[in-house]
Amino acid sequence: MQHQKFITDKVVIDVGCGTGVLSIFCARAGARRVYAVDASLIANQAKQVVEDNNLSDKVIVLHGRIEVCYSCFLDVEIEETVDVIISEWMGYMLVYESMLESVIFARDKWLKPGGLILPSHASLYMAPVTNSERYHQSIDFWHNVYGIKMSALIPFAKLTAFEEPSVETIKGENVLTWPSLVTEVDCYTVRVQELKTITAKYEFSSMLQAPLHGFAFWFDVEFNGPELPVLNYYYNQLTSGSLSQDQHPHSSGHLRKRPKSEEAVILSTAPEDAPTHWQQTLVYMFDPIQLEEGQIVEGSVTISQREEHSRFLNIRLEFNSGGRSFEKVSVLR
Repeated sequence: MQHQKFITDKVVIDVGCGTGVLSIFCARAGARRVYAVDASLIANQAKQVVEDNNLSDKVIVLHGRIEVCYSCFLDVEIEETVDVIISEWMGYMLVYESMLESVIFARDKWLKPGGLILPSHASLYMAPVTNSERYHQSIDFWHNVYGIKMSALIPFAKLTAFEEPSVETIKGENVLTWPSLVTEVDCYTVRVQELKTITAKYEFSSMLQAPLHGFAFWFDVEFNGPELPVLNYYYNQLTSGSLSQDQHPHSSGHLRKRPKSEEAVILSTAPEDAPTHWQQTLVYMFDPIQLEEGQIVEGSVTISQREEHSRFLNIRLEFNSGGRSFEKVSVLR
C-alpha cells in the first residue's frame, strides 16, 4: 500500500503466489490486472480464494512454472509486459529453496523498464553466537541421565545435533558481536550466476567473555521504489541496437544506482526483531570455543548451491581465533 501509486491501474505478476494473499493485496491497491502464478496445486485453492473475494475480474490464477532456464519449455505464458513483480521468494538463510531465479526470469522476460519489484533488495548477515542452553540440552544431558552415566553417547549426540544447520529462534543476547554483511541482492540487476556461490570474509571482535558455539545467519528485505528513469535511456539504446544483449538494463549492475528512499519498508529476520517463520539459521561447532572480551574471530564463509540439488546449500566456514584454526562444513537440506 505504501507503493500504491506504482500499482494503481498497473499490470502485476505474483511469482509463486501460494494462497494468493499478495495478489489480493495488489488488487486492493488498484492493480488493473494481476497474474498469480504458482507451480504447485495450491494454485487451485488460490483461485477459489480469489473467487471468494470477488476479484476474479482482476486476478488471473495460473497453475504452472516460471522456468529459470531460457532453453526450457515455459509452462506459463503471459501475452503482455508487466509493470510490477511481487514475490515472497525468500527461503531460510535467504537463498535456501529460494525462488529468486524464477523472479529473475520473470523480470528479464516481462518487466517493463522502470518497473517495480517487491521486495526490491535483500541483505544476508552473519554473526558469532553463544547458546549454552542449546548445548546443554543437546550434549551435557548425556553426562547424567537419571543417575546413569551415558557420556559414551556424546560424540553421537554432537553429530546428531550439530552436523547440519539448525533453523531456530535465538535472541539478541545470544549474539556476541555486531553482524557482518555476507551479501547484498539487488532484485533489479542480480543475475542467476551470482547466486551459485556466495563468498565473504569477516572479522569479529567479541563483546563478551563467553563460549562461541557457532554462527547465526539472518536477512533483511527492503521494499523500495522502482528503477531509476536512467534505465529508459539504456532500454532505448538496447532496442535501437546501440547496446549488446549482455548490457540488458535488468542485468547490468553498473547501469543502475540503488534508489534512496526514506519510505522504504524493511522486513527483518534479525534476532532482536519480532520472530518470523524464517527464524535464524545456526551453524554450530561440535565443541564450543572460549572467547575473551575483545578476542578477534576472522575467516571466510562460502555458501554454494549443491550441484545434484540446487535448492540445497553447501556451507563452509573457516576461521581463526586465539592462534587456532577451525573449519565447519555442513549442508542445509
